[in-house]
Amino acid sequence: MIARRHYRYPRREDTFDRLCRPERLETWARYSNGLCRDCHATCCTLPVEVRIDDLIRLEVVDAFERDEPLKSVAKRLGKEGLIEHFNQKHGIFTLTRLANGDCLYLDRKTRLCTVYAKRPDTCRNHPHVGPRPGYCAYQQKTAAR
Repeated sequence: MIARRHYRYPRREDTFDRLCRPERLETWARYSNGLCRDCHATCCTLPVEVRIDDLIRLEVVDAFERDEPLKSVAKRLGKEGLIEHFNQKHGIFTLTRLANGDCLYLDRKTRLCTVYAKRPDTCRNHPHVGPRPGYCAYQQKTAAR
């Protein structure tokens, strides 16, 4: 007699475990052209580190402020809710994220960047530069989050 194997339908938790988790680099997919078209913009939930030139490009800092102490610029941007952290030693600002983890500039409905033409270098260079170069936190738009 042949033993029958019972198929076990995956539980919702099992399905979720196979999805990309940005904090777990081993779940990231190798990047290829066109991958972004049907992605849930998971990379836009990662912390975005920017420099003063990025902030000038985003038009949240005036070019004249480049000559001011960065700490005072950071203080103003923090009060305005645009940055959540400033690393004075390296001159790096971290943009504020929304309560759900999304970037401040990510459109909630379309999941597209609202400042794409002015986006920071961190975003321009992703995924070639970042925590796992050549890989991205791809998650299909239709996948449950």
